[in-house]
Amino acid sequence: MAINEVHDVARAAVVLLSYPEMEVVEQHIYEEPIRMPYVPGLLSFREAPPVLGAFKKLRQQPDLVMADGQGIAHPRRIGIASHLGLWLDLPTIGCGKSILVGHYNKEDLGEEAGSWIPLIDRQEVVGAVVRTRTRVNPMIISIGHRISLETSIRYVLACCKGYRLPEPTRQADKLSKDNDWREPDEHEEQPTLWQ
Repeated sequence: MAINEVHDVARAAVVLLSYPEMEVVEQHIYEEPIRMPYVPGLLSFREAPPVLGAFKKLRQQPDLVMADGQGIAHPRRIGIASHLGLWLDLPTIGCGKSILVGHYNKEDLGEEAGSWIPLIDRQEVVGAVVRTRTRVNPMIISIGHRISLETSIRYVLACCKGYRLPEPTRQADKLSKDNDWREPDEHEEQPTLWQ
């Protein structure tokens, strides 16, 4: 998701990857005018409409969605991953880069990739602090919709290919910022990551 404040345009990208190969199957960008200003805690009301517009361009339905943001690890327990999961009726995982709510003991989190500990808010497990790359800041993984926390962690770790971010969100973020990218023709084959 990219926001152009100068032109009041929101730009969302969706990248559909094969699993476990992590090959690009489809990728799309959708732009629309920004519908509302930034309001802390209500980001999904600003970002979900263009993201849903990008999903409408997909020719194939994904089996799982990873969103750049929180699921239930949110002050209202419904971040953008949860919103998208409800709208799309698909399993979704929140992949946040920072904590909105909750706490964890930093000394208990190992430095190795794959280490994780629960993220606790008001005596409730709302997510996991997951080290996706050795000695790199952890990701905040939370349930979005129709998936368990343990399954979410397993998929996120399986989709991290040497980077902090899981490949689906990393590729979508990269695509959203690519001003030279154009939507492929209807019959044009989309490129893979490895070309």
